[in-house]
Amino acid sequence: MESKRENNQSTFSISIAASLMLSTTAFAVDTKTTAGAPDLTSIRTRIDAKDFPGAIAELTPMLEASPSADVYNLMGFSLRKSGDLKQAQTFYSKALDFDPSHKGALEYQGELYLQIGDIDRAKANLTKLAALCPTGCEERGELEAKIEAAATAN
Repeated sequence: MESKRENNQSTFSISIAASLMLSTTAFAVDTKTTAGAPDLTSIRTRIDAKDFPGAIAELTPMLEASPSADVYNLMGFSLRKSGDLKQAQTFYSKALDFDPSHKGALEYQGELYLQIGDIDRAKANLTKLAALCPTGCEERGELEAKIEAAATAN
């Protein structure tokens, strides 16, 4: 009985990780940029093309020259999509330190939590997004759908 449960949990974790790795859109931060953020158009183009190493290389000098929630969020996103979950978490946290209401960072951090199997923390981010956009927003809808998919996969 225990090994079947462990096998189900392993299958669940693998399916969530695979679906999150395949989801690469970065539109949540495109809906509204942080005031004073640098032009991130070329970085978003790299992300849309799945050139995460190129996005990281372009973002790195901005971390000191033009730090903003958007820069930290896109760095976290690019790192997560490159497989560096620990560093991704660090940058999502920095984005939220800059702007605790950054919807893109809350969504993507929630996706990271799902990827590592921490559905409770993903739900906590969804609660924050629900408070920020009670009538709905793209970030809330995306995270909500991924949490539902994770629950269904279990």
